[in-house]
Amino acid sequence: MKSNRQFVSRSRMEPFVMRGGEKIARSWRKIATGAAGVLALTLAFHVFFGENGIFLYEQKRHEARDYGTQIKELQLENDRLQAHVNDLQNDPAAIEQQARQELHYTRPGEVIVTLPEAPAKK
Repeated sequence: MKSNRQFVSRSRMEPFVMRGGEKIARSWRKIATGAAGVLALTLAFHVFFGENGIFLYEQKRHEARDYGTQIKELQLENDRLQAHVNDLQNDPAAIEQQARQELHYTRPGEVIVTLPEAPAKK
């Protein structure tokens, strides 16, 4: 009879042991799910706001576009100034125009009349 009692007591304990194992398994699943969620949120945060994130990438793309535009404008200005330098080195008419404009040079017999500047309107 004693063996029957042990068998009965073990059979009565098995549902409790299984339930305890299930509880542990469920708690581990919850912990693993929570850890996976935290990991996913961390990765998403890094993708958007990280060192090489999407927002920083967009900002750098706009800066690169602005710098490209600025480079084109400066290249046009450089070309214009280079053409002006070439004119001053090779064209006597350009030299004369520059001298008249900046240095107020005149030819013999010419008179320069300087008018006062109009007062600034407020």
